[in-house]
Amino acid sequence: MKKVFVALSGGVDSAVAAHKLKKDGWDVVGVFIRVWQPDFLPCSQDEEERAALRVAAHLGIQFKRLDLSKEYKRDVVDYMIAEYKKGRTPNPDVVCNASIKFGAFLKYALEQGADKIATGHHARVRQVDGSFQLLRGIDSSKDQAYFLWRLTQQELACTLMPIGELTKAQVREYADTHHMPSARKPDSQGLCFIGAVDMHTFLKNFIEESPGIVLDEEGKAIGTHSGIEFVTLGQRGGFTITSKEAHGSTYYVVAKDIKNNTLTVSTQKKDPRSSISEIQLSSVNEIVPFANGHRYVCEIRYHGDPIGCHVKSNNIVLLEEEVIVADGQSLVVYDKEVCVGGGIVG
Repeated sequence: MKKVFVALSGGVDSAVAAHKLKKDGWDVVGVFIRVWQPDFLPCSQDEEERAALRVAAHLGIQFKRLDLSKEYKRDVVDYMIAEYKKGRTPNPDVVCNASIKFGAFLKYALEQGADKIATGHHARVRQVDGSFQLLRGIDSSKDQAYFLWRLTQQELACTLMPIGELTKAQVREYADTHHMPSARKPDSQGLCFIGAVDMHTFLKNFIEESPGIVLDEEGKAIGTHSGIEFVTLGQRGGFTITSKEAHGSTYYVVAKDIKNNTLTVSTQKKDPRSSISEIQLSSVNEIVPFANGHRYVCEIRYHGDPIGCHVKSNNIVLLEEEVIVADGQSLVVYDKEVCVGGGIVG
């Protein structure tokens, strides 16, 4: 019997994944991953671990605890803070998946004798002609392929994602049918593993606030901000408009001047002076090789509108529109339902 280690969070998605695998004849081991938690936020890990343990007991599977606190703090939190200090906009969930779930957890599982790992991601893995593809989840409203663009062929070869073929409603129904303790547990939100947290509140524990001026399109001072590191391009709000003449309008961040600590805002979400049609990428990962000249679509944020594009070396040429995109963001490339890879903007 082949063995699979399931990243068991205590939520309904990973619980259903574990149940389906056991039903399919796998020797299933549930693993709860503990990570670093900030001392200024309530710790929910003990409660989540108990929830995961209840799921394991209900399924009659072995349960293990894996402490990846050091790896999470170093690879996810420290990276995120360093990027924000540079005025960039990282995606910690992308880093978390690559470093923790499909990095340290996968390494641990294989060392412990597992043949595969499994997660509760709403995405799919498919083998075609000897190579592996990462596909969007069936439920477009829950699809998580965007966060998985850094996975490689080696990692996909060792990975199962059993609920990618189900909608969220079907996952809930499955859990109800099998009387699983997490059937009605709310979905987790927010920062990977840590949960719901206001990013400004989180970051100001590590980055000193440095107030500055907010400028309009003509360079006139119309407000203030509490720190340029806490806002991103395209963001609505995150600053204070103090000019009476500017009140009553909705403003978006269209430029950040790190040296002078100023933000420029516009009533137009896509300001022509800061919008671009060609995006340079770094840290590019090709899950399957990019084809120069092939028409793809890309997304520059989770559940963002798909934008037609071509790949030109490490640049993405947008075909339909110009966008405001922040350095540090993840740009993910798709060929219909297949995630072919991505990179970091800038």
